Amino acid sequence: MEDDNTGIVNTGQYEAWNGYEGRHWADHYDRYDAGNGPFNAFLLDGAAIGPRDRVLDIGCGSGQVTRLAAGQARLGCATGVDLSAPMLARARSLAEEEGVANVAFEQGDAQVHPFPEGAFDVAVSRFGIMFFADPVAAFGNIRRALREDGRLAFLAMAPLSENDLGTVLSALPPLEESPIGHDGPLSLSDPDRVHEVLGGAGFRDVACRRVTAEQIEGRDARDAGEFFAGWGPIRYNYGESEELVDIITEAMRPFERDGAVRLRGTAWLVTARA
Repeated sequence: MEDDNTGIVNTGQYEAWNGYEGRHWADHYDRYDAGNGPFNAFLLDGAAIGPRDRVLDIGCGSGQVTRLAAGQARLGCATGVDLSAPMLARARSLAEEEGVANVAFEQGDAQVHPFPEGAFDVAVSRFGIMFFADPVAAFGNIRRALREDGRLAFLAMAPLSENDLGTVLSALPPLEESPIGHDGPLSLSDPDRVHEVLGGAGFRDVACRRVTAEQIEGRDARDAGEFFAGWGPIRYNYGESEELVDIITEAMRPFERDGAVRLRGTAWLVTARA
């Protein structure tokens, strides 16, 4: 599918993920996968992908989960959907390099993307479903893409107070609210809200389970500080400066251990049925 912005309702996110934010993730896909990849096992276990399943990966980014899902659905297929053309280009390149043939990647806004009705057995997402302009409408669209009794499994970030990242961000100059906001990465950090959204979208058997993983964020504090200073939400709120890198570096030092910066990450593993 050709990458364009046809059928995009979340224009703010489209601009971000096709601008600096998307390029940063695509250029540093290995760094982001090192941070979020330790949660993969929880997600794939919750999805219970079978060998013939047709898998939909929402907000697939650079496609690590899509490729892993395709490996489990070796006689089926996996389709990744994302807003970001730079990340999708990276996803296609990595799939080709790894020889993963049963994958496809499409650019689209999952809230309105014209998925074929009942075309998938399971939908998954690793931290890619917290950015919808209208989450009930978006999950309703995803539900229609699933067959009857199809499965949904996704990871959503837990409150910052339960993540070492919250400690790091608390070292930054204060803003009116967290630099990552509460209508983005933290929008589904409350299980009550998750139940409300998924119930409104027509899902049943909704379950939320807290999962924890060690996230590798750099070789050392300086490496992690330089990387996080370039992360979209930080750069957007604070701009670029050596002082910012120094602040984040010092905040990362307590988490240096065994040759890496290791942050305890906590997320919600959410599962449901269509």
